[in-house]
Amino acid sequence: MLNNLTDTEEGEGGAQSQGDSNPKESSPFINSSEAAAEKSQQYDGKNMALFEEEMDTRPMVSSLLSSLANYSNLPQGCKEHEEAENNEAELARKKPVKAPQLGTLMGVYMPCIQNIFGVILFLRMTWLVGIGGVIGTFIIVFMCCATTMLTAISMSAIATNGVVPAGGSYYMISRSLGPEFGGAVGICFYLGTTYAGAMYILGAIELLLIYICPKAAIFPIEGLEGAEAEAALLNNMRVYGTILLTSMATVVFVGVKYVNKLALVFLACVILSILAVYAGVIKTGIEPPVFPVCLLGNRTLVWKNFDVCAKTLETANGTVTTQLWSMFCDSPFLNATCDKYFTANNVTQIQGIPGITSGVLKDNLFGNYYEKGDLVAKYDLESVEDHDDPLTNSNRYVLADITSFFTLLVGIYFPSVTGIMAGSNRSGDLRDAQKSIPIGTIAAITTTSTVYMTSVFLFGACIEGVVLRDKFGEGVHGNLVIGTLAWPSPWVIVIGSFFSTCGAGLQSLTGAPRLLQAIAKDGIVPALRIFGHGKANGEPTWSLLLTACICESGILIASLDAVAPILSMFFLMCYMFVNLACALQTLLRTPNWRPRFKFYHWALSFLGMSLCLTLMFLCSWYYAIVAMGIAGSIYKYIEFAGAEKEWGDGIRGLSLSAARYALMRLEEGPPHTKNWRPQLLVLVSTDAEQNVEQPRLLSLTNQLKAGKGLTIVGTALEGTYLANHEQAQRADQALRKLMETEKVKGFCQVTVSSNLRDASSHLLQASGLGGLKHNAVLVSWPRNWKQGDEHQKWRNFVELVRETTIAQLALLVPKNIAAFPSNGERFTEGHIDVWWIVHDGGMLMLLPFLLRQHKVWRKCKMRIFTVAQMDDNSIQMKKDLTTFLYHLRIDAMVEVVEMHDSDISAYTYEKTLVMEQRSQMLKQINLTKTEREREIQSITDSSRGSIRRKNPAAVTTQLSVTEEPPATSKEEKPEEEVQLIHDNTTPASPATPSTTLTPGEEAQSPGEQIQRTWTEKCDGEAAKPRGGTTQEDIKDIFNMKPEWENLNQSNLRRMHTALRLNEVILKKSSEAKLVLLNMPGPPKNRTGDENYMEFLEVLTEGLNRVLLVRGGGREVITIYS
Repeated sequence: MLNNLTDTEEGEGGAQSQGDSNPKESSPFINSSEAAAEKSQQYDGKNMALFEEEMDTRPMVSSLLSSLANYSNLPQGCKEHEEAENNEAELARKKPVKAPQLGTLMGVYMPCIQNIFGVILFLRMTWLVGIGGVIGTFIIVFMCCATTMLTAISMSAIATNGVVPAGGSYYMISRSLGPEFGGAVGICFYLGTTYAGAMYILGAIELLLIYICPKAAIFPIEGLEGAEAEAALLNNMRVYGTILLTSMATVVFVGVKYVNKLALVFLACVILSILAVYAGVIKTGIEPPVFPVCLLGNRTLVWKNFDVCAKTLETANGTVTTQLWSMFCDSPFLNATCDKYFTANNVTQIQGIPGITSGVLKDNLFGNYYEKGDLVAKYDLESVEDHDDPLTNSNRYVLADITSFFTLLVGIYFPSVTGIMAGSNRSGDLRDAQKSIPIGTIAAITTTSTVYMTSVFLFGACIEGVVLRDKFGEGVHGNLVIGTLAWPSPWVIVIGSFFSTCGAGLQSLTGAPRLLQAIAKDGIVPALRIFGHGKANGEPTWSLLLTACICESGILIASLDAVAPILSMFFLMCYMFVNLACALQTLLRTPNWRPRFKFYHWALSFLGMSLCLTLMFLCSWYYAIVAMGIAGSIYKYIEFAGAEKEWGDGIRGLSLSAARYALMRLEEGPPHTKNWRPQLLVLVSTDAEQNVEQPRLLSLTNQLKAGKGLTIVGTALEGTYLANHEQAQRADQALRKLMETEKVKGFCQVTVSSNLRDASSHLLQASGLGGLKHNAVLVSWPRNWKQGDEHQKWRNFVELVRETTIAQLALLVPKNIAAFPSNGERFTEGHIDVWWIVHDGGMLMLLPFLLRQHKVWRKCKMRIFTVAQMDDNSIQMKKDLTTFLYHLRIDAMVEVVEMHDSDISAYTYEKTLVMEQRSQMLKQINLTKTEREREIQSITDSSRGSIRRKNPAAVTTQLSVTEEPPATSKEEKPEEEVQLIHDNTTPASPATPSTTLTPGEEAQSPGEQIQRTWTEKCDGEAAKPRGGTTQEDIKDIFNMKPEWENLNQSNLRRMHTALRLNEVILKKSSEAKLVLLNMPGPPKNRTGDENYMEFLEVLTEGLNRVLLVRGGGREVITIYS
């Protein structure tokens, strides 16, 4: 109940809350300003001090009861009502609002009766019985009435599940199925109501031009045959229909009160007309009316321009010919040349209405379906005809105007049972809506269904078959067929049905604009917002104008039989979703589903929904597809462009149930290799303002995922959750905003912990739910990790690598993430290079394939390099790799790079030495300042001594080139200490140089820059190629060997591998757009963590974009289908 009470979308937030992801609730009791204003009065003098700190959000029950009891039925999303309520609060207190007074009879039953009985009953019911037969028509009537009865049961359950504000069926559907379904079905219901107005207007014009005043036709029909006569009739319908529509729209625009006052008059016309029919049926049993029908052979003649149903008459002067003779013969004389069929067959006059006791029912039990232009004939009479002769004088016979078939009859009939929502649409005016809507609606459907079903049998039992099949009554002197049965006069039906159809048209033109206005004011369809405005009194002027235009399109069709299936589609779709809403709410057993109406069941709702769907395709399969396409388009439009609303709808509940079911299924086991895709946990860091520091990480995520699979974007904050709750919320909003900008579909998660290391670990362990967990982690390479104040960052990074290994998660580490392309960039050429050094389950193969699905990387070609050792057959390796890729269905160039064993160069020794010196220095970070300075001094002295022995002039050269203390240094340090720290914290990446370069140096490639820096520090000479070992290098080895003997051999080998691989990769892939590379694992001994970072830095030195990849310990790609 609380959800229903707090659903008004534009309460406190007004229009600005339409696009808010967390829409504000306008509540009569929670967080209300009145409660805050009466803060002191609520608790003063009461024994409630225990709760006083929460009184803003949890008011006392005593202060709520009046708000709950006096809750008013305002249309949802109607801002004018809310503003008036807020601005005129004082006036409202003084002037009591008049309570709704309508009961079940006048508020629900009578409006439903008026809307259900309509033009089809008077203009097409007899024709339906004649074409479909009593049995076929009864089946149609029963199906349609059963559909509306089941829909009424579902609607009653929804309408009694809480307070239903004015808004009727649209409100019920939208709040039960959500804004997307609500908007789509609401617009379909609006279109159905609008086309119903067109159908009623066309019915009124048909009554006017055919039965009341045929001479009023602007385009004369007299003397025309076939297509010409049909075209003239349709043009007349268009002209008069447009005139009547304009008049009705003007009446509605001037004032709805006139329409409401005339409603009772129109209702009286409907009831009197139906009573006249039943009275006529009774009279046929006593004294059948005289309505003769003239047949020539077995063909029904149009009774026009002749008075006697005979060829000749016997008079005192002899035999004379009749007017009928003159119609088929070229002269009035007996020796005239006549129509062959006229000469060969006799003229018969039968009684058009033989009466209920005549036994004609058995002749009308089965259907007679016609092609367009077929003759309406009485098949039990003899007829002599030559089938080879063409039909002549066709305008003398009653012909079928359309091709008829069973499904067409369904589409034409169904509009006659619509209108069951009339009572629920007036819910705001009812004294007790929860009691009146079920009783009134079901009673009205029972009454109308009884009338329809009995009329099928009564028409079949009273009226001759050829008269029933005569749609426009041409065989009975142009009378309305149902009128011939009425008592005391056919004019009772003609005049009564004319006024009732006009009244129904006015009701449609009154209701449809208000429905469109309600949808527009809800704000869920941005394109319709203009139609939410109207006159000062709230009348929907713009909506009325649009409704009149759409209605005019139906009038231009000009055929009642063509318009009826169109509105059948829209009404059936609306009824289908009412049943779906009830079935969903019942099956999901949501706690708020507590309808007062107890006589419902999900099976009944499901049966009603199935019947609606069946009838849609029975009426017209192509109209059904078009209607579903319109509804689907509106649904997707609202989903992407509409305002986000949270109405506690059933679809959200269905999503939760489906998600729960799917998660339970995922728990049954890990996904098959064929279904494996990276489910990413993206770890990002935020700055002091909680803005994401690496937005390009999400760009890469989008390029990897393309909206498929699971994505969790997480960030970690340091501190306690209580103290940092606001920062966590800001970070969450920043993540959501960035995900929306980068079009990353997924979830975000912010974790607060006492330190960042634990927070990241918590994200790694706790993200996801059940089987829907991440299987890969995407984290950026730590920037400036060599700087002294950043040591914790790289320690956290190495720990994260270890944790992903233990958790068997894949790890993706982009280096130089700022250089990666945004989603808007496009590579027109280039390569994605994969360096496949160790097998990691196929991740290195799969990732480039996924990247190339995205438009950023689509034009890039894929190259795969693998490394061959001395003992490997490189030719066979290339052949095997090519075959493997062929089976994987991956297009890529293959190259095998041979790496022969070589001696370790002096450069490698020196780089390892500097790395270990830096490592030793970092171990002292936690010592006191005095101890730290002493330790650094000893390291510096040792380093200077080794370098002096190698080249005494090198120190002077080195200091002169690079001895410049960093600008960020906060305290003076000894010259040697500054130099050593500067050497050891120089970043390897060219993106963040720590030294000021001359223009000449800047022009060099990054690899040359770095190589020169390292070599100058070692030798004091210009950079040398790393390729061969010169005689000077050998001399250096012998000169410096005493210091190198103490180096860790494992570190030396690793450094050698990193340098050799880096040299080969730079040679082959320096121009690649992206390099994917196996990421080595961290050392088991934690004391070498800083060395591990140095190895990775050397391995990727000089490369622009690198993606280090570490597999999760399982195969992720397969050759099998």
